[in-house]
Amino acid sequence: MPESINLAEKLAMFSEHWSPKIVGSFNGHDLLVVKLKGEFVWHSHPDTDDFFHVLKGRLKIEMRDGDVELWPGEIYVVPKGVEHRPVAEEEVELLLIEPAGTPNTGDPETAAKKTAI
Repeated sequence: MPESINLAEKLAMFSEHWSPKIVGSFNGHDLLVVKLKGEFVWHSHPDTDDFFHVLKGRLKIEMRDGDVELWPGEIYVVPKGVEHRPVAEEEVELLLIEPAGTPNTGDPETAAKKTAI
């Protein structure tokens, strides 16, 4: 019988920040959970949009043309090619959906290794 994915249980399995974990997939996309705290690097994704869904905490996504602030239950999609930087003053928990293999920094050389949990 198929099993559901409990995001809270998956997030409880790790404590490190900025290290996305694959919890499922569909249509060539990874479903990931991640914990953030602090500032990430400025980056862009030239070939794909960047989907953020805040599960817990408050996330600011800085962009050169203005910032977006997200609260639990809110989503935002950074359009492909737009330079951005996620910032979390306190710990934030997110659900990300992205094409499989998308590097979180936009550059495979500097991206975090994604593991399935």
